[in-house]
Amino acid sequence: MQDAENTLYMDLEHGRVTIALRPDVAPNHVARIKELSREGFYDGIVFHRVIEGFMAQGGDPTGTGTGGSGQHLDAEFSDVPHERGTASMARAASPNSADSQFFICFGDASFLDGQYTAWGNVVEGMEHVDKIKRGEPVSDPDKIVQMRVAADVDEG
Repeated sequence: MQDAENTLYMDLEHGRVTIALRPDVAPNHVARIKELSREGFYDGIVFHRVIEGFMAQGGDPTGTGTGGSGQHLDAEFSDVPHERGTASMARAASPNSADSQFFICFGDASFLDGQYTAWGNVVEGMEHVDKIKRGEPVSDPDKIVQMRVAADVDEG
């Protein structure tokens, strides 16, 4: 069983996605994702850019791909591979421009390895990620219903 403090529940319209967080490789990004999740920042935010065979990107409160929480994070690149289920930070051209936007890989994206901060991996519910509507931009996009740290969720 994954440590509840390092597990994220991302509830989508299709079902729950469980993400194992990786503070061992991206401690600052994991801390920020947890902070934003605890604030309810991600609740209701859409997946604005979803590319078949590549990834689903969300985390922008404007839904346009240009917004964020206003706090840039220094890169924490690692040797964690970008493969099916990898959760990683989106960023602009600058390596230190990651904010609140993230993506989940649908398949192999090894060309991103060492250039984007991987902070977690889907351990359950990838079939729900697979159902996210595709598009750039997405017409009638899917939303994150709620995203919380598992330790904060009362399952009773």
